[in-house]
Amino acid sequence: MYEVRVEADFSAAHFLQDYHGKCERLHGHNYKVYAHVRGSMLDEGGMLLDFSELKHALRNVCALLDHYNLNDFDVFKQNPSAERIATFIADELLEMLPFLVNKNDGSAFLYAVDVFETDTSRARYIVE
Repeated sequence: MYEVRVEADFSAAHFLQDYHGKCERLHGHNYKVYAHVRGSMLDEGGMLLDFSELKHALRNVCALLDHYNLNDFDVFKQNPSAERIATFIADELLEMLPFLVNKNDGSAFLYAVDVFETDTSRARYIVE
């Protein structure tokens, strides 16, 4: 099994409506996002997939969130947690690159999306 990872980032504000603590107040993060692709088959060039295609798609998804208040997005239900952000990014990547849906045939598939709010705090969504 092979795995490749690309990264992108974005900055955004949010608050967690149903959280009791300092994160219930409006604040911001410089998010770092990793997209992981796995598969067991390499192409003729010896690659699982083209890094640049995945990187381009991930940057486009992050641009949708960049410099917004994430609470303004209905999809996050007023609680744009790192977990929900990771799910959103995975879903958007699969919309942009539908060939990354897991077909269980050894081809490349989107395995996981990591969203870091800080260098030491990460949520991972594993695509099933």
